[in-house]
Amino acid sequence: MITIDHPFSVPKVKTEIDGFDLIANGGLPVGRSTLVSGTSGSAKTVFAAQFLAAGIERSGENGVFVTFEEPPEDIRRNMKGFGWDIAGWEASRRWAFVDASPQPGQPLQVAGPYDLGALLARVEHAVQKVGARRVSIDSVGGIFTQLGENANIRHELLRLSMSMRRLGATTVITAERLEDKGPVSRHGVEEFVSDNVVLLRNELQDEVRRRTVEILKFRGATHQKGEWPFTIVSGEGIIVIPLSAIELKQKSSDARITTGNIELDRMCGGGFFRDSVILVSGPTGTGKTLVSTEYLAAGARAGQRCLLFAFEESREQLFRNAAGWGVEFSELESKGLIRVICEYPEAMALEDHLIRIKKEILDFNPDRVAIDSLSALERVASLKSYREFVIGLTSYIKHREIPGLYTATTSALLGGTSITETHISTITDSIILLRYVEDIGRVHRGIAVLKMRGSRHDKDIREFVIDHEGLHILGPFRTVFGILSGNFRQVTQSELDQVEVIREAATPLPTQRNSG
Repeated sequence: MITIDHPFSVPKVKTEIDGFDLIANGGLPVGRSTLVSGTSGSAKTVFAAQFLAAGIERSGENGVFVTFEEPPEDIRRNMKGFGWDIAGWEASRRWAFVDASPQPGQPLQVAGPYDLGALLARVEHAVQKVGARRVSIDSVGGIFTQLGENANIRHELLRLSMSMRRLGATTVITAERLEDKGPVSRHGVEEFVSDNVVLLRNELQDEVRRRTVEILKFRGATHQKGEWPFTIVSGEGIIVIPLSAIELKQKSSDARITTGNIELDRMCGGGFFRDSVILVSGPTGTGKTLVSTEYLAAGARAGQRCLLFAFEESREQLFRNAAGWGVEFSELESKGLIRVICEYPEAMALEDHLIRIKKEILDFNPDRVAIDSLSALERVASLKSYREFVIGLTSYIKHREIPGLYTATTSALLGGTSITETHISTITDSIILLRYVEDIGRVHRGIAVLKMRGSRHDKDIREFVIDHEGLHILGPFRTVFGILSGNFRQVTQSELDQVEVIREAATPLPTQRNSG
């Protein structure tokens, strides 16, 4: 499918690689060559094969794969895990190989200037044979490997690129580079024979590998700037996660949903908004999982489908704890009202977790979603990857108008904030703080609605207790200062009287609207 992203740009063909066409503003320029360069393990061959496979499956465009390194049988076998039936496409004349890979036992000899004339003839024949509109060449580094560096190579690669343009084929050429942040290509020649350059990276950040894609140049066409995370999914291939596609166009609703706790509903001005994202933050043991359990149970009791992603506790623990509070997850699950998915954070990269969550949401179509907890995911990625994950997830569930509840653990038992809380608080609609409070030698629990976007809410820090029936919110703390900071101090009676006077003076008249 050909698109035009700007009246004066060259037409583009959709690669049909999930997410890539968004950052490419429509796809690759039609009839031109694109160099895809990257270090080992950056998915160059997968990109080249997927460009052809997606063209066949989604656009009805046939392709030719020219291989200088791996023999065709290896490519067929390696790509089978993505669900691409290359052998079947070959049989139906939709895919053709041009095998220029080294043969076993064949000595490498260089006898004078190298001429790609014979290879060009084979490629042109294959293109015409299957009526190909797409060509992938993997990898031009194989020419250098087999024949050594030669001043004539640049001329011959340019000749190959021009030949594909003359045939009307859009071409992807892969090449190696030595470093993720180094020169564009290994030999410094490849980028000059291509109209466009795409960089794939598989960089080690904070002891975690992170794959990204960057469009370095599109000759005569626009594209989005910067690096974008991507992952490789079994059965699908490359999936780019373009945060640039996020648009602030989500609908807003005045409808409220219950939090699952009558008193917390009152503190929130009537419950959560139906399209809101809520952050429940507090130190370990303060009741974050209980808040999420009551939130999900309330939805299930109303006949709503609820989805829980747990990254810290096993299913058995979650089901046991819920039962201790009078919520039978197993019964709700048998009725199709709840789905609980437990994953170990280190089991996959954050990008893979995001894709998995999106697929489960799409499959189960829930009315409520809970993530317990974000802090567990925070520890397995760099800060940038983590923030991209949260933004991508939040945007997705808000776009689908699903209320989402996240839990996050603070590092300090008394007061303080977590990195999680600091970096995602601005994109959440509501924040519920849970805190330990020391009062005359005893430890109490406190709850406060710190933020409730678009609504009045209770400003008090109130005590709560937990028993076999769940969470019970009591009255506000009136004799302790410094709960949020953790620097507790008993309040004298004179100070308490002074505070009451200030509060009465600051109370708005009934006709005034107080939101915050």
